[in-house]
Amino acid sequence: MALDELRALLARHARPDGTTAIDGVLASKVEQPYPPSPSMSGTVLALIAQGAKRLALGDRVYEYRAGQYLIASVDLPVTGHFIEASPSRPALGFGLTLHPATVAELLLQAAPGDIPSGSGGAPSSMAVSDAPDELVDAVIRLLRLLDQPRHIAVLAPLIKREILWRLITGEQGAVVRQLGLADSNLSHVARAVRWIRDHYTQSFRVEDVAQLSGMSVSAFYRNFQAVTAMSPIQFQKQIRLQEARLLLATHPNDVTGVGIRVGYDSPSQFSREYRRQFGAPPSQDAVRLRAATPRAASTLP
Repeated sequence: MALDELRALLARHARPDGTTAIDGVLASKVEQPYPPSPSMSGTVLALIAQGAKRLALGDRVYEYRAGQYLIASVDLPVTGHFIEASPSRPALGFGLTLHPATVAELLLQAAPGDIPSGSGGAPSSMAVSDAPDELVDAVIRLLRLLDQPRHIAVLAPLIKREILWRLITGEQGAVVRQLGLADSNLSHVARAVRWIRDHYTQSFRVEDVAQLSGMSVSAFYRNFQAVTAMSPIQFQKQIRLQEARLLLATHPNDVTGVGIRVGYDSPSQFSREYRRQFGAPPSQDAVRLRAATPRAASTLP
């Protein structure tokens, strides 16, 4: 069966950091269900070959398992973990980074009628579907190149384009297509997301970010919520707290300083929101982080 070969390829080529010799291709192998951890999703296709994974984005929860894939079309703060994994049956996943420029190029090359029509609204930035046989076959052919590295430079770009085309014309094609449309609602929200991420320590007015994204305040708020499952202020808070957790891993004795660095004026507010997010106050969580077993920070695939 196709999934059997996919499992064998992923088990053979998975590295601790998830990377492979093919640019933008990830292979993960996880042997135990670690507690949920926060990270950025990236813009990716994530296909599960064995096991199951659960992700939370705002108030939405996505679960996908063997034979299913998840699309993330905006780089957003998520919390996730494999929920089915063991040394005898590790969770195995494939990931492919999605680039807006490549999506746009394929859309321009497509003939009229090749691409299904879709809604012009803002779809969610994440979606889960069953992987069709054609998509799994293309992923397998891409991973086979890891056993024949002299073919990677020429054949890998071709197969990656095929995979992307299967996504663009597939069940979740609307989510992927908006990634490549410069004037789509999703691209406008993505512009705001990037600005907030780059300036997460700064206070801002929603009206100013809406203007930056080229939308009215009401349209911006509606589309931002649809794409991210959060308000702009909630999104900023997620980024701040994730950055704070990374800093605390290396500066466990400077809780107040870390809070200030990520934009909090009030130490008590920082401690309160941190505890609500991660289940422990910053000082306790810092000790736990230093004692935790090191593992890859990436949530996907």
